[in-house]
Amino acid sequence: MINDAEDVLAAAAICLDLLDSVRDTDWSVPVPGLDFTVASVVAHAANGPMWYAFDLWSGPGDDSALDFKVRTDLGNAALIASMRSAAQVCAASIAFAPVDLRGYHPAGAADRTGFAAMACDEMLVHTDDAARGLGLRLEPDRDLAGRVLARLFTWHRPDPDPWQTLLWANGRIDLPGRPSQANWRWHCAPLSEWDGRPPRGN
Repeated sequence: MINDAEDVLAAAAICLDLLDSVRDTDWSVPVPGLDFTVASVVAHAANGPMWYAFDLWSGPGDDSALDFKVRTDLGNAALIASMRSAAQVCAASIAFAPVDLRGYHPAGAADRTGFAAMACDEMLVHTDDAARGLGLRLEPDRDLAGRVLARLFTWHRPDPDPWQTLLWANGRIDLPGRPSQANWRWHCAPLSEWDGRPPRGN
């Protein structure tokens, strides 16, 4: 099962290591198959954890007046710093959250394990998007990928490789013998509320 704040920080560390290694390259290049540049997808990956930190504490209704985004015009180093800060704030928010606290998300009122898994998913998958734009691939810890998969996509078996399965579940790659996941959806509400069926759209 997802390890809450620890896994958010672990996912961030994996992503930041890769991004740090390519900080001096051109991030204005497009990401294949997506309407993003490398810079804009990294900004998106940092936005997610920051939003989740606030969403968790804002309650299950979609009634927050907050609005913010990570800028893409301040350079690669600033984008890396933004992801690092967003992950730290998200992890701290989750670490101090009561176990029964619920926050708004379009896929369901998530608890802290749901927000932790979504933050990990956002950073890992979108950092891999950025890496693809630069001709690279992210290679995260498979146990971490498996925990994220089990929390958000519990109906998908992780074999043969939980990281490849997580990418497939997010509609990023095809896997032999498995249907396309172009219309994927998370289950981010507590797993006790899962009805045993894939959410609509899968």
